[in-house]
Amino acid sequence: MTEYFRAAKLQAQITDSVIVSFSMGKDSITAMDLAFKYFKHVYPFFMYLVPDLSFQERDLQRYENRYGTKIIRVPHFENSEFYRYGSFREPDLSVPVVKIADIYDEIRRQTGAYWIMGGEKIADSIVRRPMLKRSGCVDESRGRFYPLIDWKKNDVLKYIRLNSLYMPLFQRELGFSFHSLAGKELAVIKQKYPNDYERILDFFPEAGAGVFRYEQYGK
Repeated sequence: MTEYFRAAKLQAQITDSVIVSFSMGKDSITAMDLAFKYFKHVYPFFMYLVPDLSFQERDLQRYENRYGTKIIRVPHFENSEFYRYGSFREPDLSVPVVKIADIYDEIRRQTGAYWIMGGEKIADSIVRRPMLKRSGCVDESRGRFYPLIDWKKNDVLKYIRLNSLYMPLFQRELGFSFHSLAGKELAVIKQKYPNDYERILDFFPEAGAGVFRYEQYGK
């Protein structure tokens, strides 16, 4: 797999400091491991829908212990529209709309680093393919690094296996990553992590309606 490290090696010649967008998905797990191998200063950040959920915190702390780092927690940029326009809760028009670029700017301000690394791959989708083909593994205009640009899913899985990388326990227990407030997903969280489910409802009380519908009608 040595040819797949070409991008990370090139990026490490540009800077010794990198920010890592870390979702706890397999691509971001691989990207973060590469970051700690090739860069002197690494600043991971995690975007949450609801802060301090125990099942996410348990695994985030495990990654922090493995790499001897602190993972910065920030609200997901989509939360701003949920709050402003009333998705799963009462609207609050005083909340400003936040874009992903605003999140990047804030993390750059906090860390003093500029380049942001993610796990995006050309093979991911027809949307990402032309974007990554155009930018290459170093997107100077956006300050982005793509160390996995030429990787396939099987390459990522092989890297995780060969390097004994930890896959989040909550994903194995739930069967999915927690990235939405869909009733089908929250119904599983309600069953597996009832305390975290109640915490989610503290922030998004109307999300319970989708859970009720799924439990009653299966959709």
